[in-house]
Order: sequence, then C-alpha cells, then structure tokens
Amino acid sequence: MRTNTKTHTDSSSGIQRSKLEKLFEEELKDMYWAEKALTKAIPKMIKKSTSEELAKALQDHLAQTEEHVSRLEEVFHILEKEPKEKKCEAMHGLIKEAEQIINESEEGVMRDAGIISAAQKVEHYEIASYGTLRTFANTLGIQDAANVLQRTLDEEKAADDKLSEIAESEINIEASEE
Repeated sequence: MRTNTKTHTDSSSGIQRSKLEKLFEEELKDMYWAEKALTKAIPKMIKKSTSEELAKALQDHLAQTEEHVSRLEEVFHILEKEPKEKKCEAMHGLIKEAEQIINESEEGVMRDAGIISAAQKVEHYEIASYGTLRTFANTLGIQDAANVLQRTLDEEKAADDKLSEIAESEINIEASEE
C-alpha cells in the first residue's frame, strides 16, 4: 500500500499499521457495495416521491452517489488495489427498511415523510462510515485518499441537511395536518 509518510520501523507499529490497513480496506469494500446498492435503491424512492422538491433532491443525490462509487474506485487505485465489494449488511438493512416504509405508507406527504426518514438514516450511516474511513486514511498517512473521502463526507452531510430542510419546511408540516 502506498503511503505519503514514513512507515514505522518497530515491529509492534508495523503490526498495528497492517491491521488498520486491512480494516480500512474491508470498510472500503463495504462502502463500495453500499454505494452501488444505493444507485439501485434511490430511483425507487424518486419514483414513489410526490414532492417535486424531494424528488429533485433525491435525483441530485443519485448523481452524487454515482460519483461516490467512482471516488471509492479512486481510493482503491490510490491503495494500488482492485476495487472489490463486500456486502454491507447495515446498508442492506437500511434499504430493506426504506422499501418497507414506502410500501406501507399512504401515497402523498405521509410517504414522502417516510422516504425522508429512511433516506436520512442512510445518510447518517454514510456520514459515520466516511468519517471513519477518512480518519483511517489520515492515521495511515494516505492523504490523497483522505482528501477524496472528505469530499464525499461533505456531500453526504449536505444531502442530510437538504433532506432536513425539505422535511421541516414542507413535508412534515403537511403530514402533521393529515
């Protein structure tokens, strides 16, 4: 693995670095699967949305999600590894829950409120995951990867903020009146 800082010379640090590198790579595989799964799940949310503002926000985030897949491939390249997926059980569960919410919610603002709820759970998971990956990259001295991961983390936070804004200014108010 290519790093931008000196490697530790004592054996205990070398072992620690090796274990952290392995964990970093496993978590990258996990997020790679998660982002690819979201490129299939978000269109379903868009289709079931009735709010134009929500549909547009989800459409914008779908485009970002496709970019996130490319960025993860870039991080694998920085590590001189082939991009590989490992099923993300957490994201699988969040997507399954989103589908359940959509299927069980009444069409209209109630479903839109449910979509926002499910999407924000996804965003919070991604924020936690990308924050951890960025920190691992910084700890390992892989600044190029940390920078790529930070851009994605910033976008995930912005997507969450946008969903909150839509919920608070429109959807939740209308849903509370039903």
